[in-house]
Amino acid sequence: MTTIRDIAEKARVSTATVSRVLNMDETLSVSEETKNRIFEVASALNYVKSKRIIRRKNIGKIALVEWYSQKEELDDLYYYSIRAGIEKKAQDLGFEVVRYFQSEFGEKLQDVDGVLAIGKYSKQQQELMASLNEHLVFVDSNTLNAGFDCVVTDFNNSIGQLLQHFINKGQTKIGMLVGEEHTMDMVESLIDPRLISFKNYLSAYHLYNPNYVYIGRFTADSGYEMMKKAINELQEDLPQAFFAANDSIAIGAMKALKEAGIDVPNRVSVVSFNDTSISKYITPSLSSVHVFTEEMGKLALMLLNTFHIENKNSHPAQMITLATDFVLRDSTIN
Repeated sequence: MTTIRDIAEKARVSTATVSRVLNMDETLSVSEETKNRIFEVASALNYVKSKRIIRRKNIGKIALVEWYSQKEELDDLYYYSIRAGIEKKAQDLGFEVVRYFQSEFGEKLQDVDGVLAIGKYSKQQQELMASLNEHLVFVDSNTLNAGFDCVVTDFNNSIGQLLQHFINKGQTKIGMLVGEEHTMDMVESLIDPRLISFKNYLSAYHLYNPNYVYIGRFTADSGYEMMKKAINELQEDLPQAFFAANDSIAIGAMKALKEAGIDVPNRVSVVSFNDTSISKYITPSLSSVHVFTEEMGKLALMLLNTFHIENKNSHPAQMITLATDFVLRDSTIN
């Protein structure tokens, strides 16, 4: 049976855009050409909009707290996919999901059976949520040392794998393009764990050069500006390879390289992180670390249900770490 994901891949748009177009969302700002392409692909694939199936009577209610705004989430397939995983598993288990964006939840968390918090939160925010509802699991944030259950991605091994690939191909001058993040309340600035893994791995080989690291935002525009700056500043010393901390940054960076007449991958190879659906459709197609975002969401709900809702006894905080998959495409020397 054709799914929204199938249509998104064929139409080269996000699953969020396909869903909103097929549901006739009048608030969506997208060209008529894009809408027509989505409808044409849906028709060609014989897509039939399915009715929502309630597989069992609701057994409870969970709150889903998201550090992104609703608009930001629609522009970021990473967090959209995590949420989709949570909602699919909630439907299977019979939970009603109530969504709260940023800091709008307040005391409402007291009225649910458990809480899943997606994204980065300050210590104060973590403690506030826990004071409102002790049945709490964080997704995409390492809160183990703070005493809270969490589900995260394995950064160390995945980044080690992609850096070793560069090194094995003789590319020992390696740069990184990364975004700067803050907790939802802007109280704490966050050092991206990918940057820490990048620095530690290359330092062990005596290959880390801070002049090859550029910090901006997690957007294509920022990736473009960071790479332009690197090209202008480093000139002939421009690294042979770059690791971009997400797909958007990589797409912007490759645009800057193309405009400068720099060959990808022969002069500069590019690898990104997340491997959203757009990665395979740009030119050259983008090598990327695939993150199992839907599985992150599903496992977070299973953790919440098993150790907090079905069994309310206290337990040591635990962290589930998911492996990744390194997908090689045309933006690297393979």
